[in-house]
Parts: sequence; structure tokens; C-alpha cells
Amino acid sequence: MYPARVLRRRVEAGEVVTGLLVTFHLWPGLVEIARRAGLDYIIVDREHGPHSDELTAEVCAVGRYLGFAVLIRPIDTDYSTVRRAVDLGSCGLLLPTVESAAELDRVRSTIRLPPRGKRRPGGHGNYWLKSFDRTAWRTEVEDDFLVLPQIESSAGLSKVEEIASHEITTAIAVGPYDLSADLGVCGEMEHPRLVEAENRIREAGLRAGKTMWHIGDPETLRARGFSFLCIGEPSVILEQAMRTTREAIR
Repeated sequence: MYPARVLRRRVEAGEVVTGLLVTFHLWPGLVEIARRAGLDYIIVDREHGPHSDELTAEVCAVGRYLGFAVLIRPIDTDYSTVRRAVDLGSCGLLLPTVESAAELDRVRSTIRLPPRGKRRPGGHGNYWLKSFDRTAWRTEVEDDFLVLPQIESSAGLSKVEEIASHEITTAIAVGPYDLSADLGVCGEMEHPRLVEAENRIREAGLRAGKTMWHIGDPETLRARGFSFLCIGEPSVILEQAMRTTREAIR
């Protein structure tokens, strides 16, 4: 899985990596636009977005053709949900509201074939492989597959050390808005309570030898030392650019 391997190595090396979380408007050409813009990945948001299996599989296929990483955020971490996301041909998963290592144990079993797991492969995910023996599945898909568990609750925060150190965690991640709501400071993104929680998540990742995925203003995040960045949602970015242009010509 070449694009997953490239992205994973860059993340693990601490290089600056940028991407998009696509919630509202997804189409296959967005992959090419993101690649031409110099971004490194997109995440298809199926937790909050309306994206169908057919469209998601097509976007993942375009990523496969272009050597560009396409990940999926599923609506939950249940076996059938995660298995379906892998079958659609994704390079990895942004997992919402992870609250224990036990959840990641279940995900591990779901993304790996027997004897290491219990996934039954099929669909577009099969197109990653040149052959279908167990070694090919392990070396061409499973070993490079990215898993980003999001801490979005106080319960997850209390278990952040075990989540960050889990063997399938590629990078620890945060859901800043949901976490702020759970901490009682909804939408106050600079509130000390939220900043302290984010620092705690980041430090847990560092102790486990892993970086941290964060969504937000890229300049602010870089100033805080983050390198695995999600620069936003493309429709929101487009709206902001149009507003800036309108204001400039007036």
C-alpha cells in the first residue's frame, strides 16, 4: 500500500504533513486537487458526512491510482463498520471517540486477517494486493495501515496513555471541539482546560514514541510544535478564501 507507507514513514519521522477532513462536499477530483496543492492526505468523514459507499470507494480508488493517501473516519469502531471501511480501500482510519485500549484491541482484530485477527476481506480493498496469500495481506496492507484514535471525551483522556501506546496506534489524535464540549468549555478552543488536555494527549503520544494529529489553524498549530496537521474542511476553506477575496476587492 504505497501511499499509506509513504505517509506513515513521514509521520513517524516527524516531518510536516498536511491534509483535509472532508465532511461536506466530496468528489473524486478533490483527490487530484489536494495532490496538486501539495497536501499529503485526505480523510473522508463518514461520521458526520453523507458520503456513500460507492463514492467513498471511488475516491479511495483515485487515491490508489495517484499514490495519494485516502483515510476514512467511520461513525464508530464496531466490527462491521471498521471492516467495511477497510473493504472500501482506505489507507487508514481516524477513529472517533476512542475511550480504551480494549476498543483498539477490537479494531486490531477487525483490520487483520487470521490468525492475527478475524477480518474477512473483500471489495475494493482487494485491489491493493498483487496476490492474495497471507504474507501479501500483512506486508502490503496491514503493516502500513494507519490508525489515528481520537481522544474526544474525559473518559478517553483518562485512558490516553494506554491508547497512545497501543500497537496499532500510528499517531494519537484529538477531536478538539467534542473534547471541549465534554470538558464543559464547548467551542472555547483556547480555554486553559482544553489546552491542558491537548498537552496531556500530546505528551502521552511522545512517551509512546508517537506524534499527534491535530485539526485547526495550521500556523497556530505549527507555532505550538505540531507536525501532523489537518488544515481544515475544504468547503470551509473555500468559503474563507471567497470572503477574503470579496473583502480585498471592496
